[in-house]
Amino acid sequence: MERTFIAVKPDGVQRGLCGEIIRRLETRGFKLVAAKFQQATEDFMKRLCKYMSSGPVFAMCGGSDIVKLTRMMLGETNPAESKPGSIRGDLCINIGRNIIHGSDTKENAKREVELWFKPEEFVTYTSCFQPSSTSNRPIRSPLPP
Repeated sequence: MERTFIAVKPDGVQRGLCGEIIRRLETRGFKLVAAKFQQATEDFMKRLCKYMSSGPVFAMCGGSDIVKLTRMMLGETNPAESKPGSIRGDLCINIGRNIIHGSDTKENAKREVELWFKPEEFVTYTSCFQPSSTSNRPIRSPLPP
């Protein structure tokens, strides 16, 4: 299973956008398999700017062939170039404070997931929206299309 790494950056956390971002991802079908709220230290973030350690980060990992789809949902790194409907296109305007990070390749996703999560932090479950093995009928989402 392909996994991707997503982090609501300190400005997104401070603006109270974690719930909105999770809602958008899960509504689209993103399957959350690990998540945690943490303060990243500068030592931990060696190669990244002080910005990522300036406040709490909400780190998430999702699975099921998701890297490309997640990048599309996030929008362009520069919010001014992001399409309406994308997370950055709807929720931010400043490239220096673009609220969210998402792995850009499968290789980077693997590296970032391993950096932020230990193997025991992942959960395995079958979504109630997936067809069960005893039924040929998919269960419909309670959310409107």
